[in-house]
Amino acid sequence: MTSTKRLSRIKKMEDDFNRVREVIRTLDGALADYEAVRQRISRLAGYQESGQWLSDFEADGRGELPGYPDLPRGVLSEDGLDDLLREIADVRSRMQALVK
Repeated sequence: MTSTKRLSRIKKMEDDFNRVREVIRTLDGALADYEAVRQRISRLAGYQESGQWLSDFEADGRGELPGYPDLPRGVLSEDGLDDLLREIADVRSRMQALVK
């Protein structure tokens, strides 16, 4: 005879199994996406560190660049690129902490 405790346990484990499988598949997809954009991340960091970002930001401030929508400016927003690079560093730190 099957006990109520056993059925309850199996149902709970099934719920855990399904949720973990779903999250792992999502994480795997997110990691594949991250791997695909690593070169872009490096390019953005290089853009900021090289001084080109500051030069482009100042040129925009002087009105030397085409207006929106001809030239979107997310990358030239005052804190946008810095905030994005900081978010990337935070995510990397979290990933490293999780694998320890």
